[in-house]
Amino acid sequence: MPNIVLIGMPACGKSVTGVVLAKTLQKGFVDTDLLIQERERRALQTIIDIEGMQYFKETEEQVLRELKETDAVVSTGGSAVYYPKAMEYLKERGVIVYLEVSLETVEKRLNNIKTRGVAMGKDDTIEKLYRQRIPLYERYADITIKADELEVEETVAQIKEALQNRR
Repeated sequence: MPNIVLIGMPACGKSVTGVVLAKTLQKGFVDTDLLIQERERRALQTIIDIEGMQYFKETEEQVLRELKETDAVVSTGGSAVYYPKAMEYLKERGVIVYLEVSLETVEKRLNNIKTRGVAMGKDDTIEKLYRQRIPLYERYADITIKADELEVEETVAQIKEALQNRR
């Protein structure tokens, strides 16, 4: 069975939705941000602060390209779409589901931007990041779920329905 790979902005609900979706579909669950933290034995923000953005991005891409899980729900970091080879690898192994939320929703939910480990430069803003990433999310998505006003269970139901319609 192919993986279901969740992409989208930080705070769009990839991790929470991923856990519930995995339980609902009786699949495994993998959070690539947690894999990075396990590999590095430190928080994402610590990696960025100490090693720098380039090191973080190289590590993230490597983790994505080494993912061996099958029949799992995979929650990626919001910056996964920066790595074309990694995204193609994920696409070969699964269905890419973009959890689309508005800039307003991201800004409202993302109150821990300085400690969360978001891959962004010191002078970047959430709006700049949003504008950069949206075309990439749209490019890689097999399925797009507009998740702004949805509860987790509603998002999971829409993903399930979209997956059934693809078959």
